[in-house]
Amino acid sequence: MSQQPTKIEHQVIMNWIEQAASVLDLGCGDGELLTRLIEEKQVRAQGIEISEQSIHRCVAQGLSVFQEDIDTGLAEYADKSFDYVILNQTFQQVKKPDFVLEEALRVGKKTIVGFPNFVHYKARFQLFFRGKVPVTPSLPYEWYDTPNLHFLSIADFREYCKKRDITIEQSAFVAKNKKIRLLPNLLAEIGLFLLTK
Repeated sequence: MSQQPTKIEHQVIMNWIEQAASVLDLGCGDGELLTRLIEEKQVRAQGIEISEQSIHRCVAQGLSVFQEDIDTGLAEYADKSFDYVILNQTFQQVKKPDFVLEEALRVGKKTIVGFPNFVHYKARFQLFFRGKVPVTPSLPYEWYDTPNLHFLSIADFREYCKKRDITIEQSAFVAKNKKIRLLPNLLAEIGLFLLTK
């Protein structure tokens, strides 16, 4: 995962997921969100993660997590086999985001995507005045060690969904662990979207 998710970020996702739903978390990290979903929403949860260390931490907590590379697809999962598929802080890290999101939308009745907004005003400020790749709370890595492969904004993602006929059912924007409503493309550190196709 590219950063430590904020409490409000997880709370938004929790609010979108119905009680006792089936959930597949792609790039589930150490399983913090899956654990909360199981405890608070009684979901049937499964995770996919590529990091062996993260998988060991998940399994130690009793979570059902498999080691797979989501860039290769989700062929072993049937269409609409989960109520929700989560791609939180994962979408910008995969090699083929278009393919991965298409697969997530195929496997899930609904898909939740969360990513850092690469054009947040702090990032813009650092690029403009310092002439350097930004390092911010939502983008905590240097250019040479970042797991992020794709740099997108909230406006980019909305436009992408429109082109692909993906319905944005709900969205939420976070900055400094608070929800924001005004000028999200400029002020939000993180964008969260509930999608259907």
